[in-house]
Amino acid sequence: MKKVFSVLLTVILLFSLVACGKTAPKQEAPKSVEENKTIVLSTTTSTKDSGLLEKLLPVFEQKTGYQVKVLSQGTGQALKTGELGDCDVVLVHSRAAEDKFVADGFGVNRRDVMHNDFVIVGPEHDPAKIKGLPVVEALTRIAEMKKTEFISRGDDSGTHKKELELWTKSGVKPEGKWYLSVGKGMGDTLIMTDEKQGYTLADRGTYASMKDKLKLVVLVEGVPELLNPYGIIAVNPTRHPKVNHNGAIALIEFITSQEGKDIINGYKVNGQQLFFAK
Repeated sequence: MKKVFSVLLTVILLFSLVACGKTAPKQEAPKSVEENKTIVLSTTTSTKDSGLLEKLLPVFEQKTGYQVKVLSQGTGQALKTGELGDCDVVLVHSRAAEDKFVADGFGVNRRDVMHNDFVIVGPEHDPAKIKGLPVVEALTRIAEMKKTEFISRGDDSGTHKKELELWTKSGVKPEGKWYLSVGKGMGDTLIMTDEKQGYTLADRGTYASMKDKLKLVVLVEGVPELLNPYGIIAVNPTRHPKVNHNGAIALIEFITSQEGKDIINGYKVNGQQLFFAK
Protein backbone atom coordinates (compact mmCIF):
# COMPACT_ATOMS: atom_id res chain seq x y z
CA MET A 1 0.00 0.00 0.00
CA LYS A 2 2.85 2.31 0.90
CA LYS A 3 4.42 1.51 -2.47
CA VAL A 4 1.23 2.46 -4.34
CA PHE A 5 0.94 5.68 -2.38
CA SER A 6 4.56 6.49 -3.13
CA VAL A 7 4.01 5.98 -6.88
CA LEU A 8 0.92 8.19 -6.84
CA LEU A 9 2.77 10.90 -4.98
CA THR A 10 5.62 10.76 -7.51
CA VAL A 11 3.17 11.08 -10.44
CA ILE A 12 1.43 14.06 -8.77
CA LEU A 13 4.77 15.77 -8.18
CA LEU A 14 5.82 15.21 -11.79
CA PHE A 15 2.57 16.71 -13.14
CA SER A 16 2.98 19.68 -10.82
CA LEU A 17 6.49 20.32 -12.07
CA VAL A 18 5.41 20.08 -15.70
CA ALA A 19 2.50 22.45 -15.06
CA CYS A 20 4.73 24.93 -13.30
CA GLY A 21 7.18 24.82 -16.18
CA LYS A 22 4.58 25.95 -18.70
CA THR A 23 3.99 29.66 -19.21
CA ALA A 24 0.83 31.08 -20.65
CA PRO A 25 1.28 32.42 -24.20
CA LYS A 26 1.63 36.18 -24.34
CA GLN A 27 -1.37 37.96 -25.82
CA GLU A 28 -0.35 40.80 -28.13
CA ALA A 29 -2.27 44.02 -27.79
CA PRO A 30 -4.56 44.57 -30.77
CA LYS A 31 -2.87 46.68 -33.41
CA SER A 32 -4.52 50.04 -33.98
CA VAL A 33 -5.42 50.85 -37.56
CA GLU A 34 -3.10 53.61 -38.72
CA GLU A 35 -5.06 56.60 -39.97
CA ASN A 36 -4.58 57.46 -43.62
CA LYS A 37 -3.13 60.96 -43.65
CA THR A 38 -3.14 61.41 -47.44
CA ILE A 39 -6.13 62.96 -49.20
CA VAL A 40 -6.50 62.81 -52.97
CA LEU A 41 -8.31 65.89 -54.27
CA SER A 42 -9.50 65.82 -57.87
CA THR A 43 -10.20 69.37 -58.98
CA THR A 44 -10.41 71.70 -61.93
CA THR A 45 -7.43 73.28 -63.60
CA SER A 46 -8.78 76.70 -62.65
CA THR A 47 -8.38 76.21 -58.89
CA LYS A 48 -4.77 75.13 -59.45
CA ASP A 49 -3.77 77.47 -62.29
CA SER A 50 -5.19 80.48 -60.48
CA GLY A 51 -2.92 79.81 -57.49
CA LEU A 52 -5.78 79.48 -55.00
CA LEU A 53 -4.85 75.99 -53.81
CA GLU A 54 -1.34 77.18 -52.97
CA LYS A 55 -2.95 79.47 -50.40
CA LEU A 56 -5.60 77.11 -49.04
CA LEU A 57 -3.95 73.72 -48.77
CA PRO A 58 -0.78 74.52 -46.79
CA VAL A 59 -2.89 76.04 -44.01
CA PHE A 60 -5.12 72.96 -43.91
CA GLU A 61 -2.15 70.59 -43.93
CA GLN A 62 -0.42 72.42 -41.09
CA LYS A 63 -3.58 72.45 -38.95
CA THR A 64 -4.54 68.80 -39.46
CA GLY A 65 -1.43 66.82 -40.37
CA TYR A 66 -3.05 65.65 -43.60
CA GLN A 67 -1.20 65.84 -46.91
CA VAL A 68 -3.28 66.68 -49.99
CA LYS A 69 -2.38 65.21 -53.37
CA VAL A 70 -3.95 67.30 -56.14
CA LEU A 71 -5.16 65.87 -59.44
CA SER A 72 -5.70 68.85 -61.75
CA GLN A 73 -8.32 67.91 -64.35
CA GLY A 74 -11.34 69.30 -66.10
CA THR A 75 -14.62 68.97 -64.20
CA GLY A 76 -15.82 66.04 -66.31
CA GLN A 77 -12.61 64.08 -65.78
CA ALA A 78 -12.49 65.03 -62.09
CA LEU A 79 -15.98 63.60 -61.56
CA LYS A 80 -15.07 60.49 -63.55
CA THR A 81 -12.08 60.02 -61.25
CA GLY A 82 -14.49 60.21 -58.32
CA GLU A 83 -16.84 57.70 -59.92
CA LEU A 84 -13.96 55.22 -60.18
CA GLY A 85 -12.99 55.79 -56.55
CA ASP A 86 -9.55 57.05 -57.55
CA CYS A 87 -9.82 60.16 -55.37
CA ASP A 88 -11.34 61.02 -52.01
CA VAL A 89 -12.97 64.37 -52.75
CA VAL A 90 -13.76 66.55 -55.79
CA LEU A 91 -13.83 70.34 -56.14
CA VAL A 92 -15.49 71.30 -59.42
CA HIS A 93 -17.71 73.85 -61.14
CA SER A 94 -20.65 72.41 -63.06
CA ARG A 95 -23.76 72.26 -60.88
CA ALA A 96 -25.79 70.00 -63.16
CA ALA A 97 -22.93 67.47 -63.38
CA GLU A 98 -22.34 67.72 -59.61
CA ASP A 99 -26.00 67.01 -58.84
CA LYS A 100 -25.96 64.00 -61.15
CA PHE A 101 -22.77 62.72 -59.47
CA VAL A 102 -24.54 62.79 -56.10
CA ALA A 103 -27.87 61.46 -57.42
CA ASP A 104 -26.09 58.49 -59.03
CA GLY A 105 -24.63 57.57 -55.65
CA PHE A 106 -21.00 58.50 -56.31
CA GLY A 107 -20.80 61.51 -54.00
CA VAL A 108 -22.04 62.64 -50.59
CA ASN A 109 -22.04 65.79 -48.50
CA ARG A 110 -21.90 68.31 -51.36
CA ARG A 111 -21.27 71.88 -50.21
CA ASP A 112 -21.23 75.22 -51.99
CA VAL A 113 -17.74 76.71 -51.81
CA MET A 114 -17.40 79.89 -53.84
CA HIS A 115 -18.04 81.54 -57.16
CA ASN A 116 -16.36 83.73 -59.70
CA ASP A 117 -17.39 84.27 -63.31
CA PHE A 118 -16.53 83.45 -66.87
CA VAL A 119 -15.36 86.05 -69.36
CA ILE A 120 -14.94 86.10 -73.11
CA VAL A 121 -11.46 87.30 -73.96
CA GLY A 122 -9.90 88.23 -77.26
CA PRO A 123 -7.43 90.55 -78.97
CA GLU A 124 -7.57 94.22 -78.03
CA HIS A 125 -8.39 95.28 -81.60
CA ASP A 126 -11.46 92.99 -81.38
CA PRO A 127 -11.99 92.11 -85.06
CA ALA A 128 -15.49 90.72 -84.44
CA LYS A 129 -16.50 93.87 -82.53
CA ILE A 130 -18.03 91.98 -79.61
CA LYS A 131 -16.94 94.25 -76.75
CA GLY A 132 -19.83 94.91 -74.37
CA LEU A 133 -22.34 92.82 -76.34
CA PRO A 134 -24.70 90.29 -74.72
CA VAL A 135 -23.10 86.85 -74.61
CA VAL A 136 -25.31 85.20 -77.23
CA GLU A 137 -24.90 88.09 -79.66
CA ALA A 138 -21.14 88.09 -79.17
CA LEU A 139 -20.84 84.39 -79.95
CA THR A 140 -23.13 84.70 -82.96
CA ARG A 141 -21.00 87.51 -84.37
CA ILE A 142 -17.79 85.48 -83.94
CA ALA A 143 -19.40 82.54 -85.76
CA GLU A 144 -20.73 84.72 -88.59
CA MET A 145 -17.28 86.20 -89.26
CA LYS A 146 -15.74 82.75 -89.77
CA LYS A 147 -12.32 84.42 -89.93
CA THR A 148 -11.26 85.04 -86.36
CA GLU A 149 -10.81 81.74 -84.54
CA PHE A 150 -12.63 80.70 -81.40
CA ILE A 151 -10.52 78.34 -79.30
CA SER A 152 -12.52 75.87 -77.20
CA ARG A 153 -11.03 73.87 -74.35
CA GLY A 154 -12.86 70.83 -75.69
CA ASP A 155 -12.02 68.83 -72.57
CA ASP A 156 -15.41 68.28 -70.88
CA SER A 157 -14.37 70.74 -68.17
CA GLY A 158 -16.80 73.03 -66.38
CA THR A 159 -15.67 75.84 -68.67
CA HIS A 160 -16.23 73.68 -71.74
CA LYS A 161 -19.68 72.66 -70.49
CA LYS A 162 -20.59 76.33 -69.98
CA GLU A 163 -19.31 77.22 -73.44
CA LEU A 164 -21.44 74.52 -75.09
CA GLU A 165 -24.45 75.70 -73.09
CA LEU A 166 -23.94 79.23 -74.42
CA TRP A 167 -23.56 78.06 -78.01
CA THR A 168 -26.84 76.14 -77.64
CA LYS A 169 -28.56 79.32 -76.43
CA SER A 170 -27.16 81.21 -79.42
CA GLY A 171 -28.59 78.66 -81.85
CA VAL A 172 -25.18 78.30 -83.50
CA LYS A 173 -23.55 74.93 -84.04
CA PRO A 174 -19.84 75.62 -83.59
CA GLU A 175 -17.95 73.88 -86.36
CA GLY A 176 -15.61 74.67 -89.21
CA LYS A 177 -12.09 76.00 -89.54
CA TRP A 178 -12.84 79.00 -87.31
CA TYR A 179 -13.68 76.75 -84.33
CA LEU A 180 -10.76 74.92 -82.71
CA SER A 181 -11.44 72.31 -80.02
CA VAL A 182 -8.04 71.71 -78.44
CA GLY A 183 -8.61 69.39 -75.47
CA LYS A 184 -6.41 71.49 -73.20
CA GLY A 185 -6.59 73.01 -69.72
CA MET A 186 -7.44 76.66 -69.21
CA GLY A 187 -3.86 77.90 -69.04
CA ASP A 188 -2.80 76.19 -72.27
CA THR A 189 -6.00 77.30 -74.00
CA LEU A 190 -5.35 80.94 -73.08
CA ILE A 191 -1.78 80.73 -74.37
CA MET A 192 -2.99 79.24 -77.66
CA THR A 193 -5.72 81.87 -77.98
CA ASP A 194 -3.14 84.58 -77.38
CA GLU A 195 -0.82 83.16 -80.04
CA LYS A 196 -3.64 82.97 -82.59
CA GLN A 197 -5.18 86.28 -81.50
CA GLY A 198 -8.54 84.59 -81.32
CA TYR A 199 -11.38 84.43 -78.79
CA THR A 200 -12.12 82.04 -75.95
CA LEU A 201 -14.27 81.59 -72.86
CA ALA A 202 -12.17 81.60 -69.69
CA ASP A 203 -12.74 81.57 -65.97
CA ARG A 204 -11.75 84.94 -64.58
CA GLY A 205 -9.42 83.47 -61.96
CA THR A 206 -7.09 81.77 -64.42
CA TYR A 207 -7.19 84.71 -66.82
CA ALA A 208 -6.34 87.18 -64.04
CA SER A 209 -3.45 85.03 -62.82
CA MET A 210 -1.99 84.96 -66.38
CA LYS A 211 -3.00 88.41 -67.55
CA ASP A 212 0.50 89.88 -67.41
CA LYS A 213 1.74 87.21 -69.83
CA LEU A 214 -1.07 87.69 -72.37
CA LYS A 215 -2.15 90.31 -74.87
CA LEU A 216 -5.78 89.21 -74.53
CA VAL A 217 -8.33 91.54 -72.93
CA VAL A 218 -11.76 90.94 -71.40
CA LEU A 219 -14.46 91.82 -73.92
CA VAL A 220 -17.68 90.32 -72.49
CA GLU A 221 -18.32 90.03 -68.74
CA GLY A 222 -20.58 90.75 -65.80
CA VAL A 223 -23.82 89.06 -66.88
CA PRO A 224 -25.77 86.32 -65.05
CA GLU A 225 -25.14 83.78 -67.80
CA LEU A 226 -21.43 83.89 -66.98
CA LEU A 227 -21.70 83.12 -63.25
CA ASN A 228 -19.35 80.29 -62.25
CA PRO A 229 -20.17 78.52 -58.93
CA TYR A 230 -17.94 75.84 -57.37
CA GLY A 231 -18.91 72.88 -55.18
CA ILE A 232 -16.97 70.32 -53.15
CA ILE A 233 -18.15 66.69 -52.75
CA ALA A 234 -16.82 63.68 -50.83
CA VAL A 235 -16.65 60.42 -52.78
CA ASN A 236 -19.24 58.01 -51.37
CA PRO A 237 -17.48 55.54 -49.01
CA THR A 238 -20.35 53.09 -49.36
CA ARG A 239 -19.61 52.84 -53.09
CA HIS A 240 -15.83 52.90 -52.58
CA PRO A 241 -14.88 51.69 -49.06
CA LYS A 242 -11.15 52.34 -49.57
CA VAL A 243 -11.48 56.10 -49.96
CA ASN A 244 -10.22 58.34 -47.17
CA HIS A 245 -13.63 59.58 -46.11
CA ASN A 246 -12.46 61.09 -42.82
CA GLY A 247 -9.85 63.09 -44.68
CA ALA A 248 -12.38 64.20 -47.30
CA ILE A 249 -14.78 65.46 -44.63
CA ALA A 250 -11.95 67.25 -42.82
CA LEU A 251 -11.01 69.07 -46.04
CA ILE A 252 -14.64 69.95 -46.79
CA GLU A 253 -15.14 71.30 -43.28
CA PHE A 254 -12.00 73.43 -43.52
CA ILE A 255 -12.68 74.90 -46.96
CA THR A 256 -16.26 75.83 -46.00
CA SER A 257 -15.29 77.12 -42.54
CA GLN A 258 -14.91 80.79 -41.78
CA GLU A 259 -11.14 80.39 -41.90
CA GLY A 260 -11.36 78.80 -45.34
CA LYS A 261 -13.74 81.50 -46.55
CA ASP A 262 -11.39 84.22 -45.31
CA ILE A 263 -8.51 82.70 -47.29
CA ILE A 264 -10.65 82.44 -50.42
CA ASN A 265 -11.95 86.00 -50.14
CA GLY A 266 -8.51 87.34 -49.31
CA TYR A 267 -6.79 85.77 -52.30
CA LYS A 268 -6.00 88.44 -54.87
CA VAL A 269 -3.84 88.76 -57.96
CA ASN A 270 -2.69 92.25 -58.88
CA GLY A 271 -5.14 93.59 -56.32
CA GLN A 272 -8.10 91.77 -57.88
CA GLN A 273 -10.17 89.29 -55.85
CA LEU A 274 -10.54 86.12 -57.89
CA PHE A 275 -13.07 84.07 -55.91
CA PHE A 276 -15.97 84.88 -53.60
CA ALA A 277 -16.75 82.38 -50.83
CA LYS A 278 -20.33 81.33 -50.21
